Amino acid sequence: MIDIGVTKLAIIGAIALLVIGPEKLPGLAKTVGTLLGRARRYVADVKNEVNRSMELDELKKMKDTVENAARDVESSIQTSAADFEKSWSETTELASSTLASDVAPSFPEYKHPRKKWRVKQGATPRWYKARSGVRTNALSGAARVARFRPTRLS
Repeated sequence: MIDIGVTKLAIIGAIALLVIGPEKLPGLAKTVGTLLGRARRYVADVKNEVNRSMELDELKKMKDTVENAARDVESSIQTSAADFEKSWSETTELASSTLASDVAPSFPEYKHPRKKWRVKQGATPRWYKARSGVRTNALSGAARVARFRPTRLS
C-alpha cells in the first residue's frame, strides 16, 4: 500500500496551494471530499452485495441440508410405520385365530337404555324447593316485563 504520512500530506498541500491558488483550493478540497465519500459508499455497497450473495449461498446450502434431513426422517418414519402395521396385522391375525378357537365371551352386548334425559326430573323434591325458595319456573326478561306491565286504562 501507499505509505502517506503527515509530512507527505503537508508537501502535497503546499504544492496544491501554489499550483491551484488560494481562491480555488477550498472548492477543490470540497469536491475531492465529496468524490472520496461517493467512492467509499460505492465500495461499501459492493462489499454488502458480495456479503449478501455469500450469505444467500450459505442459506441455500443450509436449506438443502435441512430438506435432505427432513426427507430422511420422513422415509425412516414411513418404514417404521410399515413395519409396525405389518407386525400389528400379524398379531391381530394371531389373536383372532386364538379367539376363534376359544369359547365366545360370556358378557352381554351393550344396549342403549333409551332414556329421555330431557324430561328427567331433578333429584331434589318440589316441596323442598318450594319451602327453601328455589325458583323452579324462571321467566325470561321479556316475559317478566309483560307479566308485570300495568294495564292501560282508556
